[in-house]
Amino acid sequence: MRRIRQQRVCIMSAKGPLSYLAMPVALLAFCLIGPAADAGDIERGRYLVEALAACDNCHTSRGAAGYDLSNRFSGGAQTFADKSYVVRGSNISPDRETGVGAWSNEELRAAIVDGIGRNGRLAPVMPSDSYKPLTPSDLDAIIAVLRSATPIRAPLQSPQQRSGEWAPRLMPGAAATFDETSLADKNTRGLYVASLARCMSCHSEEIDGAPDYQNRLGAGGKTFRNTAGVVVASNITSHPVKGVGAWSDDDLKRAITQGVARDGASLRPPMSTLSKAHFSKMSPDDLDALVAWIRTIPPRE
Repeated sequence: MRRIRQQRVCIMSAKGPLSYLAMPVALLAFCLIGPAADAGDIERGRYLVEALAACDNCHTSRGAAGYDLSNRFSGGAQTFADKSYVVRGSNISPDRETGVGAWSNEELRAAIVDGIGRNGRLAPVMPSDSYKPLTPSDLDAIIAVLRSATPIRAPLQSPQQRSGEWAPRLMPGAAATFDETSLADKNTRGLYVASLARCMSCHSEEIDGAPDYQNRLGAGGKTFRNTAGVVVASNITSHPVKGVGAWSDDDLKRAITQGVARDGASLRPPMSTLSKAHFSKMSPDDLDALVAWIRTIPPRE
């Protein structure tokens, strides 16, 4: 498995080489130990961040043409609110003061898969429950991408309010770390992709602000309020009428990657946004596995 390696970075004087006598002291003072990763880590991490986890959706501001990548990971402009929190996506760039540059790898792992930040539990809009299955190497690859991003100073924006406690709501079969070898099985891989892409957290009706996986897995019903108005997530179970049981594989793939329904109508946000900005980058193997797994969801009306 890929692991984040440690790289030694020595900082020299901006005006030229340090004096011979000063060099030993300067090297002792300015040689820093920082995380580094090989090209494979970065490539895999970028795929996970962009095609599945969709980190930009919450942590990068938007412009008229989409994400403003000049400020990537410096915090989003969207406000997420429920009865127990009002938050915005935080700065996850490697800026040491306002981002996560000073966080250890263990702290980042805890935030991503356990929903625990430096100051306690993160608001449940951070989909740590969905990221729980991340294999150790995939989790390290995501951290490598965060480390490799441009540090951007951007203090946390208001509002930020939290109260109460939140219990994890883990998707059946995806409640713990996956073993990388298990992903060779197509249905297991599809479940892995579905969890990281948060398919069921959007397409399962909620009870008290959390998805009801036991009774409404994939049955739709979650309500979104955005610039498109009020949008209700659709039923993606195998029900032949209420769900997508009668859809072809190509129908499902087009909906996932292009935001187009079986009848040719454009899907509404957030699915239309996610499909074009993120899921369109999904690999053919992951897309095939995801569609195969969706076929296994029991029919519900």
